[in-house]
Amino acid sequence: MTVSVGLALAGSVCADDNVRAVQEKLRDGGFYSGEIDGAYSSELAAALTRYQIRKGLAVTGQLDVDTSDALGATPAVATSAAAPGQSSETWRRLRRREPQTTSTNTREKSPPRTDRADSEAEPAQSSTVATTVTSEFATQSADSPSQSAHGAKTRTSAEIMEPASAPPATARTSSETTEPASAPPATAVDTGSSRDGDISTERLRDYVGAFVLAGLDPHVGSEADFFADRVKYYDQGVVDREKIRNDLQDYAARWPERHFWFVGNIIIEPQHRKRVRVTFPLQYELRNGATYSSGTINKILVLEPVGDDLQIVEVNETKAE
Repeated sequence: MTVSVGLALAGSVCADDNVRAVQEKLRDGGFYSGEIDGAYSSELAAALTRYQIRKGLAVTGQLDVDTSDALGATPAVATSAAAPGQSSETWRRLRRREPQTTSTNTREKSPPRTDRADSEAEPAQSSTVATTVTSEFATQSADSPSQSAHGAKTRTSAEIMEPASAPPATARTSSETTEPASAPPATAVDTGSSRDGDISTERLRDYVGAFVLAGLDPHVGSEADFFADRVKYYDQGVVDREKIRNDLQDYAARWPERHFWFVGNIIIEPQHRKRVRVTFPLQYELRNGATYSSGTINKILVLEPVGDDLQIVEVNETKAE
């Protein structure tokens, strides 16, 4: 008994030291601003999510195998009974974007983009300049296997239910961490505000990360809470939030194993009425037994400020070229 208790205590100390080392590395990189206490908290999970987004790792919010390898640490995936609640708290923390430090060595200025077409129902002002939030390394290569089988086309309502279709990237994320060798690292670099200091690019990146991570919530369809009461939903016209929640639940049942990676630049385009359009490339792998689908999509969210929060008023996606 004494020996087993001693081994358990030694393992606990080792685990705490491992988490402390991770906290220090994330703090030094500007991802984490909490206490260096060895505690695996939702604050740490939010920092891990930021790190995964910037490094092109599977978005899980956990210190999984791939993330721990990138950090030079030991995996420490949460498996306790409290883990489901922690998952919810993690994406909620990201959504409200609690402050964290920003590493000065990751700040860069990116050239503006003005060549993107506007898919809003009401056209944005022609003078609007898009902000490009660039990849830390390279964007996805043209010969990526996940792209070769897919032409660029807008997702239709029929494709929502077809196995080979590109999935809506609405936080339908797996806790699995297998990453294809071709998946490139990606990052969001703080280039300032989307317009006149209204919404920072850091907040938008956290919001998108929270949106994807919400798919890990045991309450399937929780990411529907990100949507407004009425939403322009792909090619289905304007639908209510409950219809979206049902769609997300059907999708999760159909694809029980899902993996997502941010694989390139995030484009931020201010719109009319203080709205902002965020476009980001998302690589996906889906499995249901022997059925498999993979590819890369460009996800498009139109966000509208509501008090201190944001809500999605329009969603669409196209298959990457």
